[in-house]
Amino acid sequence: MTAAPVPLTSLRAVTRELVAPANLLDQLGPDGVAWLHDGGGFVTSGVAARVEPAAAAGVLAEIEHDDAAGRPGTGPLAVGALPFDPRASRELIVPRRIVGRDAHGRGWVTELGAASSLPPEALLAPTAFTVRELMSHDQWCAAVTAALDAIARGDLEKVVLARAVEVEADHPFDVPTILERLLVEQPGCFVYAVDGMVGASPELLVRRRTLRIECRPMAGTVMATDEAALQRLRASAKDAREHRVVVDAIVESLGPLCERLLVGAEPEVARLASVAHLATPIRGTLHDPAPDALAIARTLHPTPAVGGMPRAAALDAIDALEPTARERYAGPVGWIDARGDGEWAVALRGAAIDGTRATLHAGAGIVAGSVPDDEWRETDAKLEPMMRALTRT
Repeated sequence: MTAAPVPLTSLRAVTRELVAPANLLDQLGPDGVAWLHDGGGFVTSGVAARVEPAAAAGVLAEIEHDDAAGRPGTGPLAVGALPFDPRASRELIVPRRIVGRDAHGRGWVTELGAASSLPPEALLAPTAFTVRELMSHDQWCAAVTAALDAIARGDLEKVVLARAVEVEADHPFDVPTILERLLVEQPGCFVYAVDGMVGASPELLVRRRTLRIECRPMAGTVMATDEAALQRLRASAKDAREHRVVVDAIVESLGPLCERLLVGAEPEVARLASVAHLATPIRGTLHDPAPDALAIARTLHPTPAVGGMPRAAALDAIDALEPTARERYAGPVGWIDARGDGEWAVALRGAAIDGTRATLHAGAGIVAGSVPDDEWRETDAKLEPMMRALTRT
């Protein structure tokens, strides 16, 4: 049994330097959160409180904190995976115990109240799986065709359509095992596990460190990583157009928040395990006083990389054309600390896991020139990494 959250007024945080564990996942509690990227990150156990996203920064700032480390991410955190639909709400978790390691190998532990001492239950590994498509190929082609008609009429410039797949196992999925697989197979990604949402996202929505911010939007995809495929991606006018819509929208949203904003002149090619994307680094300096990392993430979300353009029309099209609700797929996932610093990615390449059932989503950007069968194959390629992590025996 997990201890109940304690009243916010009684919370006190203590952070101390720690010899970083060789494997952070050894410290992951049965009800914990994981956030891992490029050799650093943190894992948690226990839940001290749950807070509304809009109140998170204020709640964290009010917690008494004895901090001997004093780095971004030390001290009390609020962590969450938010719904794709900005109108929907979901609370963030304030963990009881956080064990972290930065990119330089320095470790720390933060305690809020008594951490759970219960060991994780021993689980039988799943060995048999049933896979069910929640959107047929014919439904997909009809949806993409409807989107292309709207684009031809001038109602849309771009819309991202997603489809869902459900995997049922004979035993409950083991989240730490899945995270271990993702860390090995998806280098460079943000590997996360928050309240049943598990995955490895390649896309940084926003990172804030005091007044410095960074985004790395991705859009435009090729379903291979050999040099010939990368050259096709660099030369593709369709993918360049799809990517530019995303970059322009983010710059427009960040402009009023920043006194300085630097945008990469040309998109980079981000090579992942099975696909490659166009990516543009965006860095800026915020006006002082600055909004916190979560406020910035909520301002940006949903970018045209997961929604479309114009935003309202794209969201209406998604509601009309996708038969399965996205829930937290493609929403912001990440953390915020008491300083307002934080790191938020887009919840992609993941699954919502509930015992023996996992629901996966994958999407593709539809613009003029998109071909339904090509976009279906792209979603297959995006589903594959998480499907492999779930079903390996």
